Amino acid sequence: MVKFMRFGLVVAALMAMSVFVCGKANAEETKIVMDGSTTVGPIAKAFAEYFQKNHNINVTVSESGSGNGAKGILNGTCDIGNMSRFMKDNEFKACVEKGVYPVAHAIALDGLPIIVHPSNPVKNLTIDQIRDIFTGKIKNWKEVGGADLAIVTISRDTNSGTYETFEGIIMHKEKIQEGCEYVGSNGQMRARVSSTPAAIGYASIGFLDRTVKAVTVNGIEVSVENIQSGVYPIARALYMFTNGYPKMGTPIFRMVTMHLTRDGQKMIEEIGFVPVTNYR
Repeated sequence: MVKFMRFGLVVAALMAMSVFVCGKANAEETKIVMDGSTTVGPIAKAFAEYFQKNHNINVTVSESGSGNGAKGILNGTCDIGNMSRFMKDNEFKACVEKGVYPVAHAIALDGLPIIVHPSNPVKNLTIDQIRDIFTGKIKNWKEVGGADLAIVTISRDTNSGTYETFEGIIMHKEKIQEGCEYVGSNGQMRARVSSTPAAIGYASIGFLDRTVKAVTVNGIEVSVENIQSGVYPIARALYMFTNGYPKMGTPIFRMVTMHLTRDGQKMIEEIGFVPVTNYR
């Protein structure tokens, strides 16, 4: 309800103006600056490569975290803020107070697999068990049907939208134990878990490969079908945010609607994420 109210306020504000404003989107840009989520990064980079090849537009992509994507929109340092979570109330409020009107473009869907080392015999964990592992209530894999090994918990950094999704869905405001390790990206998470037999972590489905094993959660596999249907319990949308709705036909408009095209869907699927379109 809060999100719908926020969208309503934005629409009302924009209707009161004669035109939508999107930073430099009223001009024909030859450059697009993107910053934010490391999860959205691979999609943004694929889109950027496509645009530079087909439209002769220079696109720069930085991956400093979803929080910095929101700050970039607020401060006007980027044209598109990539975020693996929705903008927070305080971020949205700060933008509006500054005359910035954030508009979310949901470009793909994502699931967060709970990953362990391939040698780990554990095949399924419940959400309660995952929470208890990360709070430290469950300390050894033998407590959940695994080997007699002390569990090594690994989390994303707290500026990450992936971390905030995990915290919101799994932790329910309970604190992650002090001994937990933190890594700065999905790639680092995968590398750390793949090299640590007793590790457990979480990452975006786009970073899942054979070097790690995804356990089922509440008996449900992380798959495209289960994410699209909403059955898999740890899932989210991935966003590109702009300041106002971009003028139709501009490079920024084409960038934030790229996911709706056949080429955009193909890129999203090839990277390993879940498209919102279904061209067949």
